[in-house]
Amino acid sequence: MFDEALAALLSGGVSIALASASGSRPSLARGLGCRVARDGRLTLFVLASQAAALLADVRASGVLALAFTQPGTHHAWQFKGSDATVDGLRRGDAGRVAAYGRAFVEAVRPLGYREEAVRTLLAFTPGDLAAVSFTPACAFLQTPGVGAGDPLPEVS
Repeated sequence: MFDEALAALLSGGVSIALASASGSRPSLARGLGCRVARDGRLTLFVLASQAAALLADVRASGVLALAFTQPGTHHAWQFKGSDATVDGLRRGDAGRVAAYGRAFVEAVRPLGYREEAVRTLLAFTPGDLAAVSFTPACAFLQTPGVGAGDPLPEVS
C-alpha cells in the first residue's frame, strides 16, 4: 500500500498529529513515531498520560485521522480510517520512538529549534507509551498550494 520512500518518510523526522472524536468533541495528540506494516496498517505511538482523551475516543469509535508534516518544507499528508484500535507495544517499539525523536531533532535543528527544547517535547518513558493502529481508508496530499486536498492514489 505504501512504497518504501513514503513508508520511510512517515517513520522519520516528520511532525505527527493524531485526531479522533467521540460524539461532537474532538481529541488530539502528538505522535512520537510511526510503524508502517507491509499490509499498509499504520501504528502510531503516543504518551498515554497526554493522550487519554484520544485513546478513549479511539476505543469508543475506531475513528482516526493523522497529519504528517515535514518541518522544513511543509509537505504534508493526511490519512483517515475507521478501524483504529489501541494496541500493546511490540518488542523494539521504544527504540523506534527514540529513533523518531533523534530524526525529528535533526529535521528541526536547521530551522533554529534548540535541541534541548525538542528533546523535552518528545521525552517519554517506555511505560507511558501507547500504540494506536489503523488501516488508512483514504489519504490526501495536504501540502499548501496547488494540489492541497488531492487524494493520494496509493491509498484512496
